[in-house]
Amino acid sequence: MTGSFDGELREQLVRARHSEAEARAAGDEDGAPAYAGRAAELLRLAGQHGIELPPDAPADRP
Repeated sequence: MTGSFDGELREQLVRARHSEAEARAAGDEDGAPAYAGRAAELLRLAGQHGIELPPDAPADRP
């Protein structure tokens, strides 16, 4: 079950970072910080569960 949680967390982080980048590119002044906050929350959650995720992994970038 832990691997499943870990994988889902990683996937959500990738999606949040991609969405943030897309929002910034589109000039979405509300969406970009919201997605950045989501990514930060996912990193915090990972830390609480002992899952190490790099703050900004190259594989996460589009």
